Amino acid sequence: MQTILGAGGAIGTELAKALKKYTAEIRLVSRNPEKVNATDQLFPADLTKAEEVEKAVAGSEVVYLVVGFVYKVSVWQKNWPALMQNVLAACKKHNAKLVFFDNMYMYDPAYLGHMTEETPVKPVSEKGKVRAQIAEMLLKETRSGNLTALIARAPDFIGPKNSVLTEMVYKNLKQGKKANWFLDADKVHSFIFTPDAAKATALLGNTPDAYNQVWHLPTSSPALTVNQWTALFAKELNTEARMMVLPRWMISLLGLFMPIVKESKEMLYQYDRDYVFDSSKFEKRFGIKATLPQESVKQLIKMLEN
Repeated sequence: MQTILGAGGAIGTELAKALKKYTAEIRLVSRNPEKVNATDQLFPADLTKAEEVEKAVAGSEVVYLVVGFVYKVSVWQKNWPALMQNVLAACKKHNAKLVFFDNMYMYDPAYLGHMTEETPVKPVSEKGKVRAQIAEMLLKETRSGNLTALIARAPDFIGPKNSVLTEMVYKNLKQGKKANWFLDADKVHSFIFTPDAAKATALLGNTPDAYNQVWHLPTSSPALTVNQWTALFAKELNTEARMMVLPRWMISLLGLFMPIVKESKEMLYQYDRDYVFDSSKFEKRFGIKATLPQESVKQLIKMLEN
């Protein structure tokens, strides 16, 4: 049995598709899970409750933690450490391996121009501090030999859900408006195509010698500037690649009225410099590279418009 905690989200659905290659026994866990494959087992649960996490993990060989909480610091601070502690305890109790789908918020901003698995952990945002805390909780258990686990880490998404590129570039161009971006659209910015992320996560979870390590998932290469990404979308949509860059003062003003923008302010350091996510460790180990940028844009538009 391979179990997805957080089924139905940006990664959970694609992960369920990818796991079909490795097992016929897939358990989908969320508040209201829906089948992706015909043989999926649905397990409704409130993952903020320890007893429900324990029941969801029972009988699992591999557990994938791909939960996405509301993008709010107070929610993350309350829910993430508690959830990680409960998942770790459940996996240890039931002798299940754990695959944690993580992001890069904990990395030192001075190294954003070339992020590897060895990049120093030095978060400057409150969300980054939470991510550093929960990653260390997991790594501590692996170092002590109490748990077999791995961290699969991803940069920003290009995909149908939870993608700033989709929300600010694709949707605006589709409506005949200018694409929007934060601070500087001439900076290089890596993105990972969510089907690539899910397939790679499934592969790692089913590769015994991949455990007890951190892995960067296969990410678009070459890294493009946001203006170059915008041009790719404009080409596919047969429209002009127009861009409006939002300066810091405007973002602060919008944050007074839009909670999601307010929550994004502490992450603005990711937009004023190059942001390059190196996944060469994965590529060399498995001989797999990410979908090319132009192809990921083409596939994403089909996914959004079908």
